Amino acid sequence: MIDWINFTPMSALAGGALIGAAAGLFALGNGRVAGIAGIAGGVLQGLFGIGAKAGTSARWASEAPRVVFLIGLLAAPWVWSLFAPLPRVETDVGWLGVVAAGLLVGIGTRMGNGCTSGHGVCGLSRLSLRSMVNVLAFMGAGMVTVLVLRHVL
Repeated sequence: MIDWINFTPMSALAGGALIGAAAGLFALGNGRVAGIAGIAGGVLQGLFGIGAKAGTSARWASEAPRVVFLIGLLAAPWVWSLFAPLPRVETDVGWLGVVAAGLLVGIGTRMGNGCTSGHGVCGLSRLSLRSMVNVLAFMGAGMVTVLVLRHVL
């Protein structure tokens, strides 16, 4: 249910525009989509994983754009808090539910070969049929989960 009294469409519009601009700039600058799962996985694999000697300065240099992008994501709440209070995070499922949800999202990300940011923001803007199918699957699974957790159990 939408809390219309506290609904702030302008900040939501600004946030969406910033996400779109960041995704567009990342694609223009790197020639790749800004899928967070792929970026984080690539950094972990590139710096600590397979291939040539992990951790070398050449590896760090090649991963620098991805690392900077991830640092920007992690720093965003801190920057936001300089201008406005952070929104309160509430969950009524407990930590076990949060951990289970995170694991299920991770499994879905691997099965869908990408995350909601890669498919939803970048894939749909490129009119990718594969991304459309994945977004419909993400949204459908979310709706069924809410239905079951809120109305069935």
